[in-house]
Amino acid sequence: MDAFLRLHGDDNVLVALKTVDAGTSVTIDDEPVKLAETIARAHKIAAKPIAAGDIIVKYGMPIGRATADIAVGRHIHVHNIRSDYTPTYSLRENDGVERTGS
Repeated sequence: MDAFLRLHGDDNVLVALKTVDAGTSVTIDDEPVKLAETIARAHKIAAKPIAAGDIIVKYGMPIGRATADIAVGRHIHVHNIRSDYTPTYSLRENDGVERTGS
């Protein structure tokens, strides 16, 4: 699994340390998996089967929910994950910063 890294023990995703070509065989949790698609460096793949609606965990923290079933070794990106991010800030008209010139 030297092409991928699990950042936290609770993660259900692995992060590519380099671009890995489709057809490459990798071992995930002692099981051989043949990648169906090329995975770009820093992109994620499923470390275990993830059902639609399941929480995606990276860094040991939830980063979103699967919008479709995702098989082991499949790419996880904007096409199959929905963010649960809720902004906890608001923009203010006067933020106390003095700006000069334009």
